Amino acid sequence: MTHVVTEQCVHCKFAECVTYCPVACFREAETFLVIDPDECIDCGNCVEACPADAIYPEGELPDDLAPALEWNARLATELPLATSRVVPRADADEWQGKPGKWGTLPAERAPGVPGR
Repeated sequence: MTHVVTEQCVHCKFAECVTYCPVACFREAETFLVIDPDECIDCGNCVEACPADAIYPEGELPDDLAPALEWNARLATELPLATSRVVPRADADEWQGKPGKWGTLPAERAPGVPGR
């Protein structure tokens, strides 16, 4: 199993999770992070560290966030490794908790969300 970053990370990217990850499994895009499922050791440190509540254990992923599993796996192969120097977005607090953030992403960065 793996842990999964969901749409609540989009436009926030607070990145505390990166510093708590013992195996460097996070990958970084401009406006969000994803977890590489092949690298994640399922420790759960990231869940506790995330102020946006954007990370779930795979087995506890709500149905409406299920596209995040594919999204993380696909983008983890394309994005560079996130380092401890990840800087949260300046407008992160304004985006925190807003719904529909996957819809703000370009099609190639969005998960396969129904209705998109």
